[in-house]
Amino acid sequence: MPNIPINFRRVATFAGILILVLLVIEFNTRLEELNRLNDQRDEIRAQATQAMQTQIALQTQVAYAGSDAAVEEWARTEGHYIKEGDQPVIPVGQPGSEPVIVNTPPPVPTPMQNWEEWWNLFFGK
Repeated sequence: MPNIPINFRRVATFAGILILVLLVIEFNTRLEELNRLNDQRDEIRAQATQAMQTQIALQTQVAYAGSDAAVEEWARTEGHYIKEGDQPVIPVGQPGSEPVIVNTPPPVPTPMQNWEEWWNLFFGK
């Protein structure tokens, strides 16, 4: 076995380069992790903003639902209530008159195209 002289300066240089390469690889993985976490943060911020906007909209609806204006609107439209001083109008037909019958016109047939007419002539329906 030949005796190979060990040059400590070369060993130290190679060890230093190896340590630098490992540090660069570690730095790169940390940067990738930082980018991934920043993307998650932005996504969560967007969701939080959307949730806050939804909450504000719902609070506005709740405030309106408890107001007098909402109650009055419901009473006049869906509840069919009238206010004091209003004169309700109820349409009533004249006694002894027949109800008005509205005739619906028959649907207009759509004309057939030439190829459809020939198809029916040769092959039937």
